[in-house]
Amino acid sequence: MNALARNTPQTQRIRDASPFGRWAWPLCLAWALSACAPVNPPESSAAQASPVAQDTAPAIASSPLAHNANVSDSANANANANANANANAITNVTATGTALPPRGTSADYGQREDAMAWADAVAARTDLPREWVRSQIAQARRQAAVVRAMTPAPAGREKNWAAYRARFIEPVRTQAGLAFWQRHADTLDRAEKQYGVPASLIVGIIGVETLYGRQTGEHRVLDALATLAFDFPTSHSREPVRTAFFQQELLELLLLSREQNMDPQALRGSFAGAMGWPQFLASSWRRHAVDFDRDGRIDLLNSPVDAIGSVANYFVAYGWTPGMPTHYPVSLMASPQDLNELLAPDILPTFDPSTFQAKGAMVSGAALKHTGPLALVMLENGLAPPSHIAGTQNFYVVTRYNWSSYYALAVIELGEHIAQQRAKAGGPKARPKRPAKRTSPKKSARSKPA
Repeated sequence: MNALARNTPQTQRIRDASPFGRWAWPLCLAWALSACAPVNPPESSAAQASPVAQDTAPAIASSPLAHNANVSDSANANANANANANANAITNVTATGTALPPRGTSADYGQREDAMAWADAVAARTDLPREWVRSQIAQARRQAAVVRAMTPAPAGREKNWAAYRARFIEPVRTQAGLAFWQRHADTLDRAEKQYGVPASLIVGIIGVETLYGRQTGEHRVLDALATLAFDFPTSHSREPVRTAFFQQELLELLLLSREQNMDPQALRGSFAGAMGWPQFLASSWRRHAVDFDRDGRIDLLNSPVDAIGSVANYFVAYGWTPGMPTHYPVSLMASPQDLNELLAPDILPTFDPSTFQAKGAMVSGAALKHTGPLALVMLENGLAPPSHIAGTQNFYVVTRYNWSSYYALAVIELGEHIAQQRAKAGGPKARPKRPAKRTSPKKSARSKPA
């Protein structure tokens, strides 16, 4: 998808400086090596979104998401203290610290001097066996479809929040979400209690990302990441940064494969390399995924229970505050100058409610008692007037999954819509109660959630 509702030099600096950027630590390390550093991937289809970040607001004609990878990745991430030391940013440098050879032309990375030099650098700086790394990269092939998906869309395409929203709040996704919630009600309840993240938000994320596991991506992840690591479109304005990010994600995939005893050549996912029910990039999987079904392994490909816990844990890692709304309604009475000032920080919460109102962004009710900063978030509606909301810090946290205000609000509203439909239907089916023992006036306890 896209990163934000607006894209200005100031918001670009905010993104690059964000403590939430999951590419922050590779950036610093790569810079120290005189190399460029990682960032976010672009738009993907709803079926292939991931914790991935982006740079432009969504054009309705383009695919809905870009995710993890937040690169919001997203994506989707942090300068994580628990990151494997072996994953130090090995980007655009050889084992001796010199620049990689010039970009090759072959679609067979086993025949590419730059790809093989990168493989040697990985082996030299990690515990990964050199021949194993070289053999994996040699099996990767450039995918033209992945290059096309990452190529910037033509300028001038109108963004339309109403049309974008309609792609997700629709009957098929709603019914699938109701069935998912019914099937995993106990797990969602457990995740909400343990992490403080609303069940509706988790349901919204998995619904937008993969239509509840139906659309997890058909690209071979090794091919996708190798393509983006070594052949990222040069027409992209941030090609060096994106190249470095995907080289880091390719390394993360190799580390994940060894740690989880998975075959990297068998993994399938989005064109940006995102995998499983929640569309996590390998870096997010290694840092934020949890064994929520308690079977001794983390499986985001086949376990919706692990996906539920991992999504909740992801938000906690990015600063989710239990009980805080994600946004409030807002009406505008701002002068052009005040409006520009309100929009300048983009989705980064900056203004206390009194300053927010003084500048003409009028809120009411619970918003007046909000204790944290607010952001005026604008979503364009084509030729119609734009929509606005007052975003809180929790709204900003949701955008860490995919750096787009459109994506964040779609996720939130899908989850809320499904919750409303579930309430209308009477909520979860009543569980039969065990008969109370005659010797005790107390009702028997509910069985422990799975």
